[in-house]
Amino acid sequence: MSYDIYFLRRHHGQSWDEVLEAMEADRDNEPIPARLLEAWGRIVPQARALLGEVDITEYEQESLDLSHSDTGISLSVFGDEVNITVPYWHVGDDAAVVLGKAFALSAIVEKETGLTAYDPQVERPLAEASPQGAVGLMSRTTEDLRSRYGG
Repeated sequence: MSYDIYFLRRHHGQSWDEVLEAMEADRDNEPIPARLLEAWGRIVPQARALLGEVDITEYEQESLDLSHSDTGISLSVFGDEVNITVPYWHVGDDAAVVLGKAFALSAIVEKETGLTAYDPQVERPLAEASPQGAVGLMSRTTEDLRSRYGG
């Protein structure tokens, strides 16, 4: 389980639900579009400056992944889908720090791709979401998972 951030393109008059439905319907194994490959080249150095050492995995032109082992933050591009995931490992101040980094990475991705960061946990663009609410959700979910499964 993870805290997810999707990067979406919303057309004029389109609701977020319609954008999400279109994303689900368009899950083809298409190659990564050139615009996202170019953006990836700009995102990676900025992500390294933000996070430090990251692991990069590239599968030809089908998928790209950037992961940071200390935080669990992962940025993935699969076809024309872009998302960030943060595992439910963090609580309290640690959750605030890690989500702060994930949100900063989201701003980089938005700037470089022209896509909008969307928080499906609260069903709104990340810019409209409350950072404190995200930290609370991360903390509560992590604590709930730990109580159920240990760890």
